[in-house]
Amino acid sequence: MSALLATGLMVLNWKVSRSRGPMVRCLLALVLFWLFVWLSPQIYYWYYLLIFDGLPVQSVIGTPPTPFDLIRLIGFSDRHDLSHHGQGVLGWALVLTALWPQRHPTGI
Repeated sequence: MSALLATGLMVLNWKVSRSRGPMVRCLLALVLFWLFVWLSPQIYYWYYLLIFDGLPVQSVIGTPPTPFDLIRLIGFSDRHDLSHHGQGVLGWALVLTALWPQRHPTGI
């Protein structure tokens, strides 16, 4: 599930930002990362509803992360567990995807 979400997010990042400049691509990558950190608990919960019987249908989305929260995730200084380190790796992967040299959409 995590690999699918991460891959889908990187593909979305590349498709949405490929015709933009590097600064805009980086900003879009950070916005997508922010959305992922904020909304992914609900996506995982929907998945859990499919595989576990008896879970109540509910919202598990908390308050949006602050810029400082994102910096701690990307800097690997948040909680020291696999989930948070994975989010940090995803953040860096999105930024690197955004900075990867892009060909102009017209092929020039």
